[in-house]
Amino acid sequence: MALIADDCRDRAEQLILLTERLTTLINAEAARIDARLPPLEGAEADEKNRLSNAYRLELARIKQEPSLIEAAPPELLSALRQRTVKLHESLAAHETALNAVKLISEGLVHAMAEEVVRQRGAGGGYGANGAIETPTGAIPTIIDRNA
Repeated sequence: MALIADDCRDRAEQLILLTERLTTLINAEAARIDARLPPLEGAEADEKNRLSNAYRLELARIKQEPSLIEAAPPELLSALRQRTVKLHESLAAHETALNAVKLISEGLVHAMAEEVVRQRGAGGGYGANGAIETPTGAIPTIIDRNA
């Protein structure tokens, strides 16, 4: 979804509003993660995704065609730069929070797998020739690293 702007001033004002709202949502999600709550859900999560895509698409358009924003008043461009810096700071904090969650989740999966191996003990399963084989100590596990 691209912004529909009348002129450079209007586009800059819309980008400032979009950037502020996106920053607010990202800060809220990072705060939820820090408070050990699930990330944003429902309408807020959908809004964050829509705004993220709109922001990305609009920046790509401006990169291809800088004249879309060049003639905006300097004070608006300065405000947009300031909001963009705040957004990038919020994104960095959000990334840190998500990486912590990922690290903890991976540690839990690893601990559970070790516990399964420990509880299964030395018992073996049937091999290809019908004889009981001794376990090798590892349990085949499928882990979705994208989760």
